[in-house]
Amino acid sequence: MYTKDGEQYYVVDAHIALWDARPDNQRNVHGKQFIDCFYDYHRNLSPESEVWEYDEYLYQGGERLMRDVFVDGIVDHAVFQPARLAEFYHRGFGQTEEAFALAQAHPDKLTYNHYWDPRDGENGLDALRAAAERMHLKGVKLYTADWHGESRGWKLTDPMAYRYLELCRELGIRNIHVHKGPTIRPLDRDAFDVADVDHAATDFTDLTFVVEHCGLPRLEDFCWIATQEPNVVAGLAVAIPFIHTRPRYFAQIMGELVYWLGEDRILFSSDYALWTPKWLVERFVDFQIPEDMTEYAPLSTEVKKKVLGLNAARLYDLDVPEHLRLPEADETQTGPREPAAADLATV
Repeated sequence: MYTKDGEQYYVVDAHIALWDARPDNQRNVHGKQFIDCFYDYHRNLSPESEVWEYDEYLYQGGERLMRDVFVDGIVDHAVFQPARLAEFYHRGFGQTEEAFALAQAHPDKLTYNHYWDPRDGENGLDALRAAAERMHLKGVKLYTADWHGESRGWKLTDPMAYRYLELCRELGIRNIHVHKGPTIRPLDRDAFDVADVDHAATDFTDLTFVVEHCGLPRLEDFCWIATQEPNVVAGLAVAIPFIHTRPRYFAQIMGELVYWLGEDRILFSSDYALWTPKWLVERFVDFQIPEDMTEYAPLSTEVKKKVLGLNAARLYDLDVPEHLRLPEADETQTGPREPAAADLATV
């Protein structure tokens, strides 16, 4: 729980990872390219005091994660969002078993989401069934630009992807997190295009599609899709560190998201270990839309409480302590606003 100026915030970090990019796990040059790109994001968007040495960035381990996220990081609950990247790393990038074991050891603190890839075919469907039973999955993380043999990406609209989404529905896996944001070397930028979310969200209205990185650099495309599809949610991973280096750009991102999606469909995410959550939470609580950006409404304390944790808590059925909840009258709209509620007349 984070407290500032007499206000208490229940914080859910909706996107963290436990990765291993050490040289002995790098399968080829692309494994080094990938983690080097991550490190460039980290050091270029972080305050100087928060920049890690390169070697410690390659692997953190569970003990450090718990300290960075929960002890020093003032987070109440966090959700693992792993990426496999088997073409780049011998044991995969996201450490599935280590992360799952950590979540089992700390169920009050951690939720583990798994991954699937439609190019794994029927065997992948069987593996998803087994993982759902063993891991009690509430969500998955999808990486549409991941390489798989000769393939360098896939779409949510692919026929086999629909088979997996149908199985998610059958298994009760309701939260579909999809990386639709900045590219990472050597992945192809266009394989992260947000357009396929529109089709899938229309066809699977009982699933929630959390668009990680809110479609950046395609923010406008994402907002136009999300305002029509009430089961589409924005994840702030990668977007929120701009609060330090480009505060007006971050104000634009937040202003557009609140305008088009409403305050109930935006999730705080540090993308640990790309960034540690503490400074992001502190900066966000203190942040305000500049007064001269008059097209955007100010960010109220209630909006910040929803974004920092209450929205994700609703998606993952987390038991928020009563004193950290908003008054019931402010939580009557548990889902996103309908498109008609957007002030399109001013566009």
